[in-house]
Amino acid sequence: MSDHTEKHSPDEVHSVPRRTFLRELGTVTAAGLAAAPAVWAGGGNKADTLRVGLIGCGSRGSGAAINAMQADPNTQLVAMADIFEDKLKASAERIKKLIGKQYAVDPTQQFVGFDAFEILISSDVDVVLLTTPPHFRPAHLKRAIEAGKHVFAEKPVAVDAPGVRSVMETCRLARQKQLSIQSGLMLRYSRAMQETLTRIHDGQLGKIVTLQTNYNINGLWSHPRKPEWSDMEWQLRNWYYFTWLSGGQLVEQHVHGLDLMSWVMQEEYPTKCFGLGGRQSRTDPLYGHIFDHHAICYEYSGGQRCFAFCRQQDGTDINTSQLVFGEKGTADLNRNTLSGSKTWRYSRARGRARNGVKDLPYLQEHEALFKSIRNSSPICNGEYAAKSSLMAIMGRMASYTGKSVSWDEAWNSKEDLTPSEYTFGPLKVAPVALPGKTNIY
Repeated sequence: MSDHTEKHSPDEVHSVPRRTFLRELGTVTAAGLAAAPAVWAGGGNKADTLRVGLIGCGSRGSGAAINAMQADPNTQLVAMADIFEDKLKASAERIKKLIGKQYAVDPTQQFVGFDAFEILISSDVDVVLLTTPPHFRPAHLKRAIEAGKHVFAEKPVAVDAPGVRSVMETCRLARQKQLSIQSGLMLRYSRAMQETLTRIHDGQLGKIVTLQTNYNINGLWSHPRKPEWSDMEWQLRNWYYFTWLSGGQLVEQHVHGLDLMSWVMQEEYPTKCFGLGGRQSRTDPLYGHIFDHHAICYEYSGGQRCFAFCRQQDGTDINTSQLVFGEKGTADLNRNTLSGSKTWRYSRARGRARNGVKDLPYLQEHEALFKSIRNSSPICNGEYAAKSSLMAIMGRMASYTGKSVSWDEAWNSKEDLTPSEYTFGPLKVAPVALPGKTNIY
C-alpha cells in the first residue's frame, strides 16, 4: 500500500473470504513446531546471501527495502507482494534505481492480490519485510513465523486487541523456532536515544514523575475517490483514514512517542487512562471516520502520569516533542538533553556523525536484524511493539468512548475491526465515534 494513487482495475486482484483467509493462517503443524529451522535458507555461513521479500509496496515499504539492502551488502531483494499491481510496479522501479544489483526480483516473483502475502511467504525467502497497512500485520506476521521466516514488522503491529493478542502468541512461537522479529519502532536503535535512556535509567533524573509525548502536525495525504473504485479499493487506497486499516493517528503514528514513554518506564505500562478527542478540522468524508486530534492521560501504578497529545490539522503549530520530568531534572528526548542537578547533552545533531559514526536508526534496525540472523542469536522486539500498540489502542478506546479504560479492559477487549471478507465490493464506513454514546468494549 502507498500514499500515492494510480489507476488500477479491481478485476486484476484476487479476493479472499475472511473465513478462508483466517483458516489458512490458523494452522500450525506439530511438525513445524518440533522441527528447528535452519537459520536461513542459505545455511549458516555468514558470507551467504540473505534472500529478502517485501510485503506492502507503498512508500514506507519501499524505504524499508532500501534500508535493508543498505544495511547488509550480502542481501538481495528477490520477491515483492502488494494488493495493487500499480503500487508494486512503482515501488519496484524506485527500489531498482537505488540498490542496483541487490535488486533481483524476477517478474515471476511479483505477487498481486489479497493472497499475495501467502504466495511470497511460501517462496524461497529468508527474511520478510511487513509494511502493509497495520490491520494486516498480525495475520502476515503469524504466517511468516509459521513458515520459518525472519521478520521485520513495521509499527504498529495491530489495530485492535485481538490483533495484539495474536502478535503476542506469534512472538512465543518465534522464540520456540529461534526466529527474529524486528520491530519498526526504530527510535530504540538510535544511538543518541539509547545513551539518553541509559542515563535516565541510571537515575540521573531521579524518580520519574511525569511524561509528555506530543505528535502535533499538519494534515496528511488523501486521494479523491475514482468512479471505478469499489468501497474496499477506496478505503485501501486511503487506508490512513479508516480505523480498521490504520488504527487512527494515535495508533499508527503516535505509537512512536508512546513506545518511547514505555521505554523510559522500563516496559511498565499504564494501569488505566482517560482522554478526549474529536473530528473538527478534517470532517469531509474523504477522510474516512477517524478523529483528527486526541489528548490522553495515562496513569501508572506508581502514581506517574503520561500526557499524550496528537493532532493532524492544517494550519496548526507543529510540535513533536518528548519530555520526561523527574525529581532531579528533566529530559528532552528529541534533543537528547538532560537538565537539572546535572546537565548532559548528546553532542551531535540527529543524522550527523559523532566520532565518525552516523546515527541512522532506520538503517541500524535492519543491521541489528541481519546480525542476529547471521550470528544465530535471534532477537524478538514483538512483545514491546505489541504492548506499545495496545497502549495506543487503549487511548483510542478512551477517546472514542469518553470513558476511562483500564489496561485489563483493553487487553481483553473483543472489539475486532476485521471486515467480513476481503473482496473488492461494498464495505460500509463505520460511523464517526461519539463519546458518551460509542461503546467499543
